[in-house]
Amino acid sequence: MTAILAIGGTDSSGGAGLTRDTAMAAEFGVTVRPVVTAVTVQTDAAVLAIHPSTPQAVADQAQAALAALPAPAAAKIGMLGSAAAASAVDAALPREMPIVLDPVLKASSGGRLMAADGFGALLQRAALVTPNLAELEVLSGSTGSIEAQAAQLLAQGVRAVLVKDGHGTGAESIDVLFTAGGAATPFAAARLPGSKRGTGCSLATTIACCLARGETLPEACRLGKAAVRRWLGR
Repeated sequence: MTAILAIGGTDSSGGAGLTRDTAMAAEFGVTVRPVVTAVTVQTDAAVLAIHPSTPQAVADQAQAALAALPAPAAAKIGMLGSAAAASAVDAALPREMPIVLDPVLKASSGGRLMAADGFGALLQRAALVTPNLAELEVLSGSTGSIEAQAAQLLAQGVRAVLVKDGHGTGAESIDVLFTAGGAATPFAAARLPGSKRGTGCSLATTIACCLARGETLPEACRLGKAAVRRWLGR
């Protein structure tokens, strides 16, 4: 059986966070080893409170999860909440482990969850960073085309960026994978009506599951987008 680490917050509404990670991984037959960075008190409309785990608690959970069998073959990182938590995760994870980082800056319901400069070395360590359009602008510190913003992140040492177009406009939702020294790879599909919370969690978790199973990064991104579309269409 394949296992991944899922590092993030709990969501009392069940719409996002570790609950969503676990549900999506189960669809791929992958076991989740959870590391709780924070307990969030959320409804579908608002973040009411955040109770962060201590950095030591995050590190201890990660070490215990890594010792479980089968050992996690990849990590998905969502909400971290603080630079100290990010540093604890960076220190705990094996250097060779593929990491998919969903750079959560605020909840879908609007609450701020992380400072833009809090990710530290994880941005450069991750096999893939998956910002939405707003996160891409904040992390790159620039405006303009997504190509220019992604190039700015790559120039900062980020290895690969999947820009998510779920909050965009137009008849198609086109996610684009940018890699250092490589051509951009688009993943296009008709934009679906409506929305659900937890799409970012679902996508990053699916990609981590696929990397853990040995898929290439482009194929993992393709399978991730397809899985999220299936879930949105239910």
